Amino acid sequence: MDWELVFSVRDALRRPLFAEAEVIGGRNGLNRAVRWVHVLESASFESLIHGEEMILTTGMGASADIGASLAFMQNLIDKNAACLCIELGVYFSTIPQEMIDLAARHDFPLIVFTRTVRFVDITLDLHSLIINRHHRMLQELESISREFHRLTLTSQGTLKVLQLLCKSTRTQIVYMQLQGKPLFFPALPPDEQLPLLGFFESLGDELEGVQPDAAPYTREFGNRIIALKPVGALDQTWAYIMMVCNHKPQEFDCLLLDSASLSIAQELLRTRYMEERKLFSENLWVDELISGRIEDDNRLKSLVGPDFNTVNELSYRVCLIEIENPRDVKWNSSENEWESITFHLSLIIRSLFEKYSLRPLITLKNNRLTVIALDIQSKLPGKLRLQQALDALQHIRADEKLKDLQLVTGVSKSHKGLKQAYAGYQEAVQSLSLYSCYQKPVLFYEELGVFQLLLNLNDGKTLENFIRSYLGPLIDHDQTKGSELLLTLRVFLDHDGSKQIAARNLFIVRQSLYYRLDKITELLGEDFMLPENRISIQVALRAYQLLYPEKLTLPSPRSAQL
Repeated sequence: MDWELVFSVRDALRRPLFAEAEVIGGRNGLNRAVRWVHVLESASFESLIHGEEMILTTGMGASADIGASLAFMQNLIDKNAACLCIELGVYFSTIPQEMIDLAARHDFPLIVFTRTVRFVDITLDLHSLIINRHHRMLQELESISREFHRLTLTSQGTLKVLQLLCKSTRTQIVYMQLQGKPLFFPALPPDEQLPLLGFFESLGDELEGVQPDAAPYTREFGNRIIALKPVGALDQTWAYIMMVCNHKPQEFDCLLLDSASLSIAQELLRTRYMEERKLFSENLWVDELISGRIEDDNRLKSLVGPDFNTVNELSYRVCLIEIENPRDVKWNSSENEWESITFHLSLIIRSLFEKYSLRPLITLKNNRLTVIALDIQSKLPGKLRLQQALDALQHIRADEKLKDLQLVTGVSKSHKGLKQAYAGYQEAVQSLSLYSCYQKPVLFYEELGVFQLLLNLNDGKTLENFIRSYLGPLIDHDQTKGSELLLTLRVFLDHDGSKQIAARNLFIVRQSLYYRLDKITELLGEDFMLPENRISIQVALRAYQLLYPEKLTLPSPRSAQL
């Protein structure tokens, strides 16, 4: 880094207007950066400064007594002011030794003007220099950032970006790949690498929630400072850049670190897009597998490849992800854009699943992505990790390409042996078909309950006859009177006959519920709550919900108020 881009207290003292100035304390802090100059005559300034300001004062607001003067100065130190310049005169004829000692303890430059100076001239002079250097800093930052971008378009672009970052900041750079060996720029002997690697390992829990778009994360490392920046995209982190500084990282260092991480992330994302396209074309056989068209073991082995035996022994679940676009959102649904969206979604799914130790085999048909999620083992149960991955997929609305899409997922039960993928696919289809009943964006086959049985009985007559046998009088009453006896009965039974909970969920008063229950008893008979009848009625209600989900939908609080 060109250190002339950072304007310091030492630089200010070289200006002609400081010819009569004298540093009387905190001389070790002359390299402090000065971002602005501020005239301050008030002892209450908590909201007036932001840090790294040169403070000019006559002491009018802080010279009442030594205690007030020390408190004023300590407050400036706490607010990270760059230095304090006092004009000797009416309010400070001399500087108390206690203030000089305080400045020395904190390496906080304490400067006095022995003659009257025009503060307006100092601010004009220094502000011109600061603005000019800031402009030069931005020019150099833009130039280096463009070079970062150019380097990512060349062979071994990531390595070249890191080398340029090291050269531009004059710091030790460590590139920590989550899948790969750490890289050091410049190279370090093994005994000097170990402390840095150990320090990174110790930050494991702290880094868990840090997103790639976050500002550099700084921590002390002995007498040095480490700035840590995640590298990634799509809400995923693929690597970290560690900048090891002998001083507090300046704004220029952090901006370069941001730019380098973004350039590397773009290169990694391009690489992943190319790999995703390749995998998409290679995995066309997945569609044949879930369709049950691959029956020959030898052909399946040749399609899967050399790791067939390992893959075939892994447990897996089939996920069917349906991509829906809300009707009120208009977007260009051209073939190229649709292809871009599906590839983008596929890339996110692969990244998320791999994060949770699941290897995805992905295929696309129409608006549905089918994922065979192979469990490559972890400490947590496979279903829990898959649930976490799918929950994360539901929270990618910040992604510009996918923000208008709605994703609904059906998940099969766990299977082993790839030839069982067809059965898993059918279970995922059944789970997805019940979205209208459950209104859940992710539905596992195990959660279907009695619907597993009812789906297989849905031949057009069996369920209808069963429903009429147990619910016929209520159906007819609702149709002729416009009542909601079926919905009332479902909510009442689903909550074990609790009248209080049923009334609350139906948004009706208790008296209205009593009237409805009396009517239900009248139509179904006094014995409808006996165990055998109750079981049959609840199954019939589930069957009715399967066939007519919209008729057993609970009212929303808003509609109840209306």
